[in-house]
Amino acid sequence: MAPNATLYRLNVELSDVDRGTYETLELRVARHPSESMRYLVTRSLAYCLSYEEGIAFSNGGISSTDEPPVMVRDRVGVLRKWIDVGTPSTPRVHKASKAAQRVEIYGVSDLADLRSDAAAGRVHRAEAIEVWTFASSFLDALESHIERTVSLTLVRTEGQLYLTLGGTTLETALEHSMLSDPAGSA
Repeated sequence: MAPNATLYRLNVELSDVDRGTYETLELRVARHPSESMRYLVTRSLAYCLSYEEGIAFSNGGISSTDEPPVMVRDRVGVLRKWIDVGTPSTPRVHKASKAAQRVEIYGVSDLADLRSDAAAGRVHRAEAIEVWTFASSFLDALESHIERTVSLTLVRTEGQLYLTLGGTTLETALEHSMLSDPAGSA
């Protein structure tokens, strides 16, 4: 954890009906001083929605350019899944696709430039890179409810995301596409 990082404790009841994953997660998420709340919220959601054995936040946090914000390693340490947040650069996604068996990107940003580079062949295995998109208004609302310690319930069913915390329920569609799909639908 960075010397001036702020620690957030997220207690999550996860019911991912679409993937058949039901877990109680106790996340300790360090927020680097330069990290926006939106980025922290998005990488925390990415962790929950990609949850499987071997998942972890990167050791360096957002300051690490050589690691993804979230990753899944197998029992011997092989990188199985690179999970990025926001709008990663073309060289970063290309590197990720060569380094890991699977790559996922979570965010709200327009990926037009990255999709264009993928279509031009500048991204290794672009057709296999998954993109998950949240509505910006959903993340805005969630940001305003996050405290240093928070308990929440997260449910994904039929492509819809429901998040309940502090008596408030937020809802959004969780859009899924492949990076090489310019229409943005899968």
